[in-house]
Amino acid sequence: MSEPLISLDNPKSLSQLSDNDFQALLLEGVSRTFALTIPQLPSSLYGAVANAYLLCRIVDTIEDEVSLTASQKKYFCTEFIDVVKTGANAEAFAVDLAPLLSDQTISAEHTLIHVLPRVIQITHTLDDAQVQALATCVETMADGMPIFQAQNLHDGLATLADLDRYCYYVAGCVGEMLAKLFCHYSPEIAVHREELLRLSVSFGQGLQMTNILKDIWDDAERGVCWLPQDIFSETGFELKKLSFETDDEGFRLGLEHLISIAHGHLENALAYTLKIPAHETGIRNFCLWALGMAVLTLRKIQQNLDFTHSDQVKITRNSVKLTILTTKLIGRSNYLLTLLFNLTSRDLKTPDWKYLIHSSKANSDL
Repeated sequence: MSEPLISLDNPKSLSQLSDNDFQALLLEGVSRTFALTIPQLPSSLYGAVANAYLLCRIVDTIEDEVSLTASQKKYFCTEFIDVVKTGANAEAFAVDLAPLLSDQTISAEHTLIHVLPRVIQITHTLDDAQVQALATCVETMADGMPIFQAQNLHDGLATLADLDRYCYYVAGCVGEMLAKLFCHYSPEIAVHREELLRLSVSFGQGLQMTNILKDIWDDAERGVCWLPQDIFSETGFELKKLSFETDDEGFRLGLEHLISIAHGHLENALAYTLKIPAHETGIRNFCLWALGMAVLTLRKIQQNLDFTHSDQVKITRNSVKLTILTTKLIGRSNYLLTLLFNLTSRDLKTPDWKYLIHSSKANSDL
């Protein structure tokens, strides 16, 4: 008999794969972006970071599952924290969760839950310091995300501070984890540990804010809005009136302000990346590709403030290829990287945005 085809649609077939190939195939199914960037890392980091992303994706799967109640999500998140920390009861956890997933959860995530015991087994082959970094991240994410899932998000978050907290739970803590893993990997990087930990939270927020802005209308279809009400109140727009027919200068001004804030976080992402030694090209590429794609996405949003679907502001494959090529060419030069960032993002920082708001209001009164 021939060997069964190795496929995400056939979870049992994955047992034939090495740990690295197993995780690589799962990554391709749940995130094309990370399937592209994580393999750039040094081999001694690849396994830990790939595993970390899969653990975080499991939390995301629980949080996004429409068939689960808020109390069920909190229960599974709490249980998963213990599974990651101890390595115990992974099989029982997967058996309990898998049947509850709906058809709205993508096939690759169904497979991820079915093979969760092996993912956890790989977690506990890592160094103690790596396991601790991953477990802390998962605990922060799994404790924090249900807080927001339990809220009525139809009209947005109340304040920019709430958005900051949400971004920390879903991305900032991941940035901290990566900084810890990079410092564990290299004493040369660990010299900058405290600054990297601080900047890593901002790095994560910049990427998450970019995703939130790109996905405004996709989220709206699900009755969800992650935009902060206070920012738009200052521009004279009420988020509860947001619809696909929205054509409002106040809304566009609010978007521009959030783009400017995200740009500031991406400036910190560049500062973070430049702290990585130039000879660590794999880690630099991992950071720079994510940073470059975020800048290009923000530019498309800035140029298309009236967009109504994420596809309208999605960067092209050619843009991704150009980002990869450019960073490979100049990725060792802090000067050239800074120059390129400043040139490509120069229109993202809105000057005197409050003046623009008042000016807009004054003009509307004429």
